[in-house]
Amino acid sequence: MSRRLYVGNLAWAVTDQDLKDLFSEAGRVKSSQVIVDRDTKRSRGFGFVEMETDEAADAAIKKFNGRELKGRPIRVNEAQTRASGENSGGSRRGGSGRERS
Repeated sequence: MSRRLYVGNLAWAVTDQDLKDLFSEAGRVKSSQVIVDRDTKRSRGFGFVEMETDEAADAAIKKFNGRELKGRPIRVNEAQTRASGENSGGSRRGGSGRERS
């Protein structure tokens, strides 16, 4: 069974291929994607990597969480499933539930 990992604190220059190359050191990568802003096409600073096995996912978390990639220490953990009804457009306006000061 494959597992999806969240990869945060990415440098703007990190590409899908960079993630795939790095995470391949821990096991077989099913997919990798840096999330980009719809309008500017610039990285949003995070992405997702899907590892083919639980063992590879666990190894990747252990090996890469806190590791530097293109000058920044990345955060790696298991991706959380999106709650139904949560805003999927990437915008925090309106339904984030966070108070603004």
